[in-house]
Amino acid sequence: MANGSVRVRFCPSPTGNPHVGLVRTALFNWAFARHTGGTFVFRIEDTDAARDSEESYEQLLDSLRWLGFTWDEGPEVGGPHAPYRQSQRMETYLEVAERLKEAGHAYSCYCTASELEERRDAARAAGRPSGYDGKCREVTPEQKARYEAEGREPIVRFRMPDETITFTDLVRGELTFTPENVPDYGIVRANGAPLYTLVNPVDDALMEITHVLRGEDLLSSTPRQVALYKALIELGIAKEVPSFGHLPYVMGEGNKKLSKRDPQASLNLYRERGFLPEGLLNYLSLLGWSLSADQDIFTIDEMVAAFDIADVNPNPARFDLKKAEAINADHIRLLDVADFTARCAPWLKAPFAPWAPEDFDEARWEAIAPHAQTRLKVLSEITENVDFLFLPEPVEDEASWAKAMKEGSDDLLRTARGKLEAADWTSAESLKEAVLAAGEAHGLKLGKAQAPVRVAVTGRTVGLPLFESLEILGREKTLARIDAALAKLAA
Repeated sequence: MANGSVRVRFCPSPTGNPHVGLVRTALFNWAFARHTGGTFVFRIEDTDAARDSEESYEQLLDSLRWLGFTWDEGPEVGGPHAPYRQSQRMETYLEVAERLKEAGHAYSCYCTASELEERRDAARAAGRPSGYDGKCREVTPEQKARYEAEGREPIVRFRMPDETITFTDLVRGELTFTPENVPDYGIVRANGAPLYTLVNPVDDALMEITHVLRGEDLLSSTPRQVALYKALIELGIAKEVPSFGHLPYVMGEGNKKLSKRDPQASLNLYRERGFLPEGLLNYLSLLGWSLSADQDIFTIDEMVAAFDIADVNPNPARFDLKKAEAINADHIRLLDVADFTARCAPWLKAPFAPWAPEDFDEARWEAIAPHAQTRLKVLSEITENVDFLFLPEPVEDEASWAKAMKEGSDDLLRTARGKLEAADWTSAESLKEAVLAAGEAHGLKLGKAQAPVRVAVTGRTVGLPLFESLEILGREKTLARIDAALAKLAA
């Protein structure tokens, strides 16, 4: 492919929160453009005034920036085909629709909704395809006058050619559609508003898009768009029919297509939980593509270097939250400690942190951070992993207390307290040896001996490496918390 010849687009509608299927589409387009040295066009499809919102538009831009995507043309960047919001291009679409009508590629359709439904029902009953039957293709001037006298407001329909349409899908190979399965379709509403079926291909034509990579759910509309492109080429509006590649469905729970309404589909959920952009994108890239059979963890640069749309698997891909978390955890490990420390910052203050701002100790945080980095799946887990360092008292987790504080725990804690008081508090190893010796004195191995100490000091049965945690918390606070636990046991 000639360097720089590829032009792809990502064209979401600003309706609600961005979802992960949309992000996967953006990622494959962006990676394809970057791999080929082509152009990534970001376009906003905001012709649905009832559903689109400025808030969603801003969310979209913010989400793409957070993910690390850059666009060569589009909002805030501009470009030779501006504007890049469909709501600002309405005159263009209506002008093209008029030219299509004048050239005989489109016509006014006066059929009412009830007439269409009646004829569809009859076609289904007779075992025929139930799409539009072409009734208004050849409306006489007299019929037109009668319809308009009745107050009928026509839509504009595109006239599909009476021929088989074949194209080679970049993901699925050669596909063929016969004319009876692709009827004439609407391109302008009765109120004069242009439909997606017109605006999307017109923008692609005028913006000289060479490759359309989009979801499999849009595959059925592709033969209609191929026919429209050929008409646009005839009118001198388009240069060529772009290549199409339809990306596999992303499946959610119960093997159903992941929809916007599924909680796990929301991009905001992953941001709020503290997924790294690079971890989330690594996982999403695996929904239909892979770098190699034995490598799941890779950087975005490595993906871009290897990405070929021909390698995308057409079969549906299942969204697996546990795998997404595991891949994100690996990316957390790959950060240098300073970067990890900085990225945790939002979860170490209000509204996430349960401690008072003045109780946060920067030195303790920097000391514990390398130990925390090896344990987290998502950054939001940092809060409860380090809260014992900054809260005046450890959290009261009743389940942890009941699990760790068995009969005889008070005797063990008293012994451990004595050993710890005499230990070297500049060495986590010395603290470990103190608890180990306490356990041995009571016939317990380290795992059983350290559980009551952990709960007394941190409030929980699981957490960061215990002895490093004690060293960072310090002798005074550690012993005071053991004393408090002994008092609670005595009561």
